[in-house]
Amino acid sequence: MKYLIAGLGNIGSEYENTRHNIGFVVADILVNELKGEFETQRLASVSKVKFRSKTLVVIKPTTYMNLSGKAVKYWLQKEKIPIENLLVILDDIALPIGTLRLKKKGGDAGHNGLTSIIETLNTTVFPRLRIGIGNDFPRGYQVDYVLGKWTKKEEEILTPKIHKSIDIVKSFVAIGIDRTMNLYNNK
Repeated sequence: MKYLIAGLGNIGSEYENTRHNIGFVVADILVNELKGEFETQRLASVSKVKFRSKTLVVIKPTTYMNLSGKAVKYWLQKEKIPIENLLVILDDIALPIGTLRLKKKGGDAGHNGLTSIIETLNTTVFPRLRIGIGNDFPRGYQVDYVLGKWTKKEEEILTPKIHKSIDIVKSFVAIGIDRTMNLYNNK
């Protein structure tokens, strides 16, 4: 059984350690824990790792956030992975910093990466793990905020939550989305 784990972010050193790239951070740590390595392939950096005898195809799209759907669709089709075995990991300004929310479906909540995936796959029904980055920015400064670097205080809050995100991904693969949602949402 195969799973596609898509951590969203933007490529390039100028985007490293920015709030918008938390999906890349989770993907990096997951692959590292499972002793894998990324290599640049079509539309994404890709790593194939094993967890509990299942194959995880972990991608970090190289298309930039606004075209994430191209990479997700390509790798779902190439690896013949059913959409219910897709897990998208992304930042969410609507959630307080450090809040983790696993969902089976939903809208894009104004997130351009999610918009691209929804439009490309033509459905809102696919699992996603939203990681709250908060919304502590003045009106009109959302782009500056999401593309801004983490503060020391934010890193202290998020570091344990990133590791909990890894647990959520592993649980999703091991026991499915419903049981994982019951275990981790609202905790």
